Amino acid sequence: MTNAYPHELSLGDVYFSPLLAVLFMAFIGALVTVMILNKIKLSRYLAAPPYVFISILIFYVLLIDTFWIKF
Repeated sequence: MTNAYPHELSLGDVYFSPLLAVLFMAFIGALVTVMILNKIKLSRYLAAPPYVFISILIFYVLLIDTFWIKF
């Protein structure tokens, strides 16, 4: 009986955890979001921008895990 969710991703003969792909996509998404916040100058209202970046990153990890790649 096979599982519908991937247990690992393969690139050639090297196997990676799906969490690695999710973290990479979440990092890119959080980076773009923070750049947009900086561009429209909403980041000046934030008390600690590095913590906001980490929070957005975790939010994207949860969204990608819930709706796209299950790890």
